[in-house]
Amino acid sequence: MKRHYPATGRNRGPILDALRPWLPPEGVVLEIASGSGEHACWFTSQVPGLRWQPSDGDPDCLGSIAAWRHDEGLTDRIAPPLLLDVAQLPWPVESADMVFCANMIHISPWESCVGLMEGAGRILPAGGILAVYGPFKRGGQSAPSNTAFDADLRSRDPRWGVRDLEAVDALAQAAGLELQDTIAMPANNLSVVWRKRP
Repeated sequence: MKRHYPATGRNRGPILDALRPWLPPEGVVLEIASGSGEHACWFTSQVPGLRWQPSDGDPDCLGSIAAWRHDEGLTDRIAPPLLLDVAQLPWPVESADMVFCANMIHISPWESCVGLMEGAGRILPAGGILAVYGPFKRGGQSAPSNTAFDADLRSRDPRWGVRDLEAVDALAQAAGLELQDTIAMPANNLSVVWRKRP
């Protein structure tokens, strides 16, 4: 029931360091594609003012999220996980101060990225933050490891793949989100931050 993703243990510290300047001092963070639930527990344990709403489109993940939430003693600050298909609008969440999504858009169809941007644009208030973590291409180019990763992803599902940051940003702009920062991360990943325009 309780899942453990080794990558989460490796990336959670660097992600928090990169996003700390953008985190609201208090308020609700909606996490899209929470997976195991480990990020939810880490972020809320490190930033006391946050309340976290985990979600995932895979029903099998919800039990793991709930188990991590319970075992870490964070049931007062992490809400019960929601079943949320990011591409199905409107989302079952009316508002959040921030939306966070790690390692989803390259292992899902492009429609999921479209839904992420449109959904975040709908529920974030003016000044609200969308933060995305994962591998990207820039100007059609990426590190050799990401090029190989892209080929592997597409061999598993032709709808998957490492996305062009410029194409993702175009979706964000159309949804009322303005690019704020692009932060280089370990293992040739990026943390990308957008802010909802007034």
